[in-house]
Amino acid sequence: MEFRVLVHAPRGRDAVVVKGVIDAAHEVAICAGPQALLHCLKEGSAVAIITEESLADPCGPGGSFGESLVSWLADQPPWSDFPFIVLATRQPGRRAASAVASLNNLGNVILLERPLNAETLSSAAGAAVRARTRQYATRQHLQEIGRTRSEMERLNSELEARILERTRALASANDRLMKEIAEREKAQAALTQGQKMEAIGRLTGGIAHDFNNLLHVVNMNLELISLYAKEEKVKPVVDRAKSAAKRGAKLTNQLLSFARSQSLLPKLTHVNTLLVGMKDLLEISAGPGVTVELELCEQRAAVIVDPSQLEMAVLNLAVNSRDAMGEGGVLKISTCIQVKAKDEGQLRQGDYVVISVSDTGKGIPEVLLSKVFDPFFTTKPIGSGTGLGLSQVYGFARQSSGLAFIRSEPGQGTTVEMHFPAAAANAQAGSEPPAPPEMPLCIKSRRILVVEDDPDVRKVIVECLGLIGYSVAEAANGTEGLEAIARFKPDLLVVDYAMPDMTGAEVISKAREMVAGLPAILATGYADMAAVERLAGKPAILRKPFDINSLGAAVAFALEGAPEHEGAVGT
Repeated sequence: MEFRVLVHAPRGRDAVVVKGVIDAAHEVAICAGPQALLHCLKEGSAVAIITEESLADPCGPGGSFGESLVSWLADQPPWSDFPFIVLATRQPGRRAASAVASLNNLGNVILLERPLNAETLSSAAGAAVRARTRQYATRQHLQEIGRTRSEMERLNSELEARILERTRALASANDRLMKEIAEREKAQAALTQGQKMEAIGRLTGGIAHDFNNLLHVVNMNLELISLYAKEEKVKPVVDRAKSAAKRGAKLTNQLLSFARSQSLLPKLTHVNTLLVGMKDLLEISAGPGVTVELELCEQRAAVIVDPSQLEMAVLNLAVNSRDAMGEGGVLKISTCIQVKAKDEGQLRQGDYVVISVSDTGKGIPEVLLSKVFDPFFTTKPIGSGTGLGLSQVYGFARQSSGLAFIRSEPGQGTTVEMHFPAAAANAQAGSEPPAPPEMPLCIKSRRILVVEDDPDVRKVIVECLGLIGYSVAEAANGTEGLEAIARFKPDLLVVDYAMPDMTGAEVISKAREMVAGLPAILATGYADMAAVERLAGKPAILRKPFDINSLGAAVAFALEGAPEHEGAVGT
């Protein structure tokens, strides 16, 4: 009887559940009411498990019955320090003074916060029973050897210390468990968000690539129409269509940026210098009701990014901030250096340049924050935005080996941060390629091979080059292109990047093994520039969609100074 576990949990099935958890290891007695609990305590037991709410019962241990219980505890012999396990409810703040007093009256208390798992409860019960068993051993020992009152107090003090140590250990284990659960949930949420963005990015990149090719065909055929058509009334029609195609190209560019498939030209960029140079443009974009403030760090804030895309990202954020501050406010753009001592989330260890764009606008509800970087998601009214500004920022940051974050509270404004790896101290600025000429007259003896898997895109490029006056051959993929080099002996390759059998960079690399130093132009809406440079050095880049003048100027520039190759002209 002295080793049984008493359970006093008057609400619902709590007592039955607790008994079921520890019944296999201990003798358990359920006490239906406070009088039954006091009776069982007087009969003898090892530990009592009670719920915190029972302490607030007027008839319970914290009410009028409490006096009898306190009296019983006070009458314990020196060797006894009866343990209670209190199943507590998690509190949002400090407990009421009355609740704390009720717990203090019980003396030796192990406090376990609910919800808790069965293993924790079973372990606590076992620890309490073992502690009570040691108390019984002390009692027997004292009875056998008749030790003095001071020795009993010493042993009792040691026992209290052991119980306290065990209680602290149990509390520490419970804290670690709660922390591990919270970290696991946070990691799972971050993984789910990352997987979602990757899936959307792959889908968006594929759609944007195909759409970019369609725009390219439309744009260049409009150019041809304007050249072929002699009637004046055709010109405004073509201009309107080209304007629409230009807007479509801008949207496609933003989609490719989100999908991390955009063709970037990264170079050493001093962020503070770039932002100072943009201030006038930012003030114009923000409007007269918005004050633009720059808060730039004193350190060398240098990164390896595409500066034009960084400018576009900052402008996108500035426009979003302006729209969020309908009645005016403050737009603050700041920079700082952050050092990450270890890998954190999707960012690797190292130094990062952080660009923060903050506004004093209306803010964004928490339920929407996980969606703001999704393409086409917008909090603006219909017709007031494309929903691609923030997605472009996110994609550009990720493609530049960084990341974008957003913080916002309704009524407290919004802050978007872009984190970019800091450039090495010895990083040097790359040399700028000279601007191509304004489409000079072509040399008709020069031969050009166009390698493009999309038949419509290939046809319009070939037609435009022929219209300029070059001798042109074509191939539908990389394999056919390499075979055509031996027959056609071109002076220049114009090759698409994304093709089914091999990339344009691979075609250029293999072609230069056949013809050393063969000039090449990589025509693309997006490309992995690091992969391009590994395989093909730094070929000329012609961004799709382009017009006839851009094509002609790029070709003339690439052929300037290049030797002519002998051979029969083929098609």
